[in-house]
Amino acid sequence: MIDALFLSLGQLSDRRIISLLLKVFLISLMLLVFFGVGAYFLLVWLISFSGLDNDGFAAAAAAAIITALTAIFLFRVIAIFVLNIFSDDIVDAVEARHYPARAELAKPPGYILGVKMGLASVGRAIGYNLLAMPVYIVLLVTGVGAPMAFFAINAILIGRDLQDMVAARHVDDLAQAGDDWRLDKLTRFGLGLTIALLLAVPIVNFLAPIVGAAMATHLVHKARENSPVESK
Repeated sequence: MIDALFLSLGQLSDRRIISLLLKVFLISLMLLVFFGVGAYFLLVWLISFSGLDNDGFAAAAAAAIITALTAIFLFRVIAIFVLNIFSDDIVDAVEARHYPARAELAKPPGYILGVKMGLASVGRAIGYNLLAMPVYIVLLVTGVGAPMAFFAINAILIGRDLQDMVAARHVDDLAQAGDDWRLDKLTRFGLGLTIALLLAVPIVNFLAPIVGAAMATHLVHKARENSPVESK
């Protein structure tokens, strides 16, 4: 895990990685702005319809708060969705540098599959976190229980998403992917938790998705190298 992290950080200076980082950053930022503007006009309409605010100040304030909360709590969802679209480019850059034999055998999944994977990731993230909401609420009284539960659940989801980004280049059907393309549960959780924590750190969170995809690439290929199936 530590080796994968340092290898991934070491490749952030790669021109392809920098280009992808800018794409993920700009598109994620645009989606957040789009959400904020949409929330503003919706709230202006709702508040003006109710007759409670005529100058739009309340709507603007509410939209700003909602956008800020979205940036904090939903940035992970948006970033992973965008990352799925460009994940093949990131994984390809890492494979080309560290696993050239694998890169030659890879079959790029394309942007359409990336969008499908991204939407599936968004659905899982929203669904599982909504299901866990009663647990979060109950654990609020503990002070630290709710954040711990949030990070644990999202670590599982992020770990799976990142693992699948790598496997998608090498298998025709992710649902039929063998164990040799899957990380063990502990490694997958560790990967997901690392990225979930990085996503919670301002500024660093823009690097986290790229680092996560690169780490997943190293971990999956290292696991394959050490698997009994691969060694035969």
